[in-house]
Amino acid sequence: MARATAAFFDLDKTIIAKSSTLAFSKPFQAGGLISRGAMLRSAYAQFVYLVGGADHDQMEKLRSFMSELTAGWDVATVREIVADTLHNVVEPLVYDEAVSLIEEHGLAGRDIVIVSTSGADVVEPIGELLGADTVVATQMEIVDGKYTGEISYYAYGEQKAVAIRELAEQHGYDLAQCYAYSDSITDVPMLEAVGHPHAVNPDRDLRKVATERGWPILVFSRPVALRPRVPLPPTKPTLTALALGGAALGGALWWGSRRRVDGA
Repeated sequence: MARATAAFFDLDKTIIAKSSTLAFSKPFQAGGLISRGAMLRSAYAQFVYLVGGADHDQMEKLRSFMSELTAGWDVATVREIVADTLHNVVEPLVYDEAVSLIEEHGLAGRDIVIVSTSGADVVEPIGELLGADTVVATQMEIVDGKYTGEISYYAYGEQKAVAIRELAEQHGYDLAQCYAYSDSITDVPMLEAVGHPHAVNPDRDLRKVATERGWPILVFSRPVALRPRVPLPPTKPTLTALALGGAALGGALWWGSRRRVDGA
């Protein structure tokens, strides 16, 4: 029998058009978590992230900013705000091309895995919305129901590749037949871990690497409204970061195909 396979997707600027965590700045402000000044700093961080790319220095600045910003936040409040505003915040940002790729990989029998440096309390609900089977995301340290500002697990750089290999061992994935998609030079280890790496809207450094190695370069640009196309997933426990079982697709992504995946 053929071994299992998966498609691994970065989230920010690959599936959605900006930083998923910073995208919730306005709802977090409305919920009393951040001040107007912090809101403006968040908007500036988002702008720098979009314009400057996501090299190591930029990601370190973003990590430091988010750690400082979230220290002391009530975890239950964050999860409630994300759940209540998920559609309004995320839907305008999702790339139609990414959704179609997710559908095609699902139809081909591949597991859908989102591997993101953003925090799990934001990434997991987005993963459920998109019908992902498994989510790997950064875990913030929690004490007495509040974020301390420290990071207990950082899904970044080489750690993404480590997580992919651990999932492959657990699920029996044939990594040589798996796919991966990312926009950032920092995700080269993740892309190298599979047999079919793809650069999506790549930053300058990743474009150079992809060109040198002959990796396909994809351009995603069209937003999509999910609700008319994707039935809401059935009620189920929230996906756990680094979950080894994951939630089944359950028919959530069975709309008309728009793109053809090479080799799918």
